[in-house]
Amino acid sequence: MAVKPTLRALLKAPRAALVDVRVFDGSDRLLVLSDLAGTKQLYELAADASLRVVTDLPEPVGAAAYVPGQRRAVIEVDRGGDELHQLYLVELDGGAKGPAQLEALTDDPRYAHELAGVSPDGGTVAYLSNRRNGVDFDLWACDLATRSHRSLYSEGGWCQPSSGFSPDGRWVAMSRPGPRPLDEDLVLVEVATGEARTVLPHPDAAAEVGPPLWWDNTTFFVSSNVSRDRATIVRYDLSSGEESHLAGGDWDTAPVTGTSGGPLVAVENRNGSSRMFLLDPTGVLEERRLPLAEPGVVLSSKVPGPRLSPDGTRLYYTLTSPRLAGDIWVYDLLGAETHRLTSSPAEVPSEDLVAPETVEVESFDGERIPAFVYRPTATPTHPPVVVVVHGGPESQSVLAFDPVVQGLVAEGFAVVVPNVRGSTGYGKRFAALDDTTLRMSSVRDLAALHDWLPSVGLDPDRAALYGASYGGYMVLAGLAFQPERWAAGVDIVGVSDLVTFLENTSAYRRAHREHEYGSLIKDRDFLVSASPLRHADAIRAPLFVVHGRNDPRVPVGQTEQMVARLRERKVPCELVIYEDEGHGLARLANRLDALPRAVAFLAEILKPG
Repeated sequence: MAVKPTLRALLKAPRAALVDVRVFDGSDRLLVLSDLAGTKQLYELAADASLRVVTDLPEPVGAAAYVPGQRRAVIEVDRGGDELHQLYLVELDGGAKGPAQLEALTDDPRYAHELAGVSPDGGTVAYLSNRRNGVDFDLWACDLATRSHRSLYSEGGWCQPSSGFSPDGRWVAMSRPGPRPLDEDLVLVEVATGEARTVLPHPDAAAEVGPPLWWDNTTFFVSSNVSRDRATIVRYDLSSGEESHLAGGDWDTAPVTGTSGGPLVAVENRNGSSRMFLLDPTGVLEERRLPLAEPGVVLSSKVPGPRLSPDGTRLYYTLTSPRLAGDIWVYDLLGAETHRLTSSPAEVPSEDLVAPETVEVESFDGERIPAFVYRPTATPTHPPVVVVVHGGPESQSVLAFDPVVQGLVAEGFAVVVPNVRGSTGYGKRFAALDDTTLRMSSVRDLAALHDWLPSVGLDPDRAALYGASYGGYMVLAGLAFQPERWAAGVDIVGVSDLVTFLENTSAYRRAHREHEYGSLIKDRDFLVSASPLRHADAIRAPLFVVHGRNDPRVPVGQTEQMVARLRERKVPCELVIYEDEGHGLARLANRLDALPRAVAFLAEILKPG
């Protein structure tokens, strides 16, 4: 007989994620980020599947990468969630590394430093930093032999890391934002000269060009939705500028790993689940699907992502699903077999967890809103329901492990996880449906979801909203603009006032966020009208609020001003602020404190059976 999972046990389930792969002493070694210790720390996975601690720090580790040819790695670490990362060099042999055993490559806590890659010869670390003016992220190079730093690119913009260096070390890739929402250029910067080349330029319309997957020194593959709604794989010749489309169609498709001159591994995003396959890079459409343990998501973002072994015979990847917290697997391309390499200890067996059904809900204007529905195993008649809205808004709810969702289901709640308009993964048209002055259309999607609940046997009178970041904004907006529909809300690091949010968010984020939400100058009246704080007098549902004191994205004042307004009106409101957190809850101790309290808060109000 299955034992009911507890939220505390689910929250303690550690997750491992692949970071990098290199060969040492004739065998593959893997860098791994895992929260076994309560925060993300760096580990190394050896050929015998043993997991060895590399860092033991008071702060979580961000990005990391091997230094080729050396037993060293470069890591990012911030302070208290402020996202002002510094770069450190860590020796991989000799035991766990604490703060005193790290060598700082950058050390100015006023500014952020983001790892862009390590050159193939192990001599140069590329990174992006806003230390020139606190706003624009420039591309820099650090010579590991001399520890000298030089600027490679300083033409402005909130540039972000892409995929590192070309195989010959000539180029470094980075992503540069355009003037519209979901508009990203791929820029290659020549290390020797600083020459910058934009790949697949698209000056007349928003589009995204993904990181390059290099096949040789002049040919690479990218995911691109230039002149189309869904992203496809494009082969690009740097010497001639010639491009050709290899794969893609109804769903976004991206190349994620490969070896020089060998096959490509690509991932297709099918409504929040992954389809991984091998593709012939010469353009032959014959493909080979790679099996997954169960429906879920192969993590394929910049860090972490699938990696082929240097000899091209083994594929390492991170897999998570609603019933798997996240572990590293290997697929043997020669033997066509897959094996699990890490088995993160979990107190809750996967068979005791619930897999969702996928549905579509028609909204006010006929738009179809995708959603995942989780039902409690002992389903009562018309159970209460929690609608969990993702952040972003440029993001997507996917078939990944979420301890809060599973904990709510175990307590007798149904959970609906929608991808409201503005979500990614469903094409450019859908993602643009909430831009700037269209913001309230996504809020109206919440009303459509609420009105749909009775048709699938869920109780609309006991329906709550739950979300973080932009999802927190949606919680507050639902309670403020649809007070008759929602019985409670949980807001984690959410935006309450779009005007003061844009005025007070980190300077380097402001212009980028104005592209999505609207201009403080041109759209101020709309921003006021769409701000839940300006309509707080309509809120009557009890609210549970969590924030980090050091949040650089959504300042803690967004929470404090909303809570103060509600308490003036005697609306039940619980507030928890963590002094050592930023935008979210990075520390297990804080998650174990806040999230069970949030679920207990919902249970007291909605009273699941």
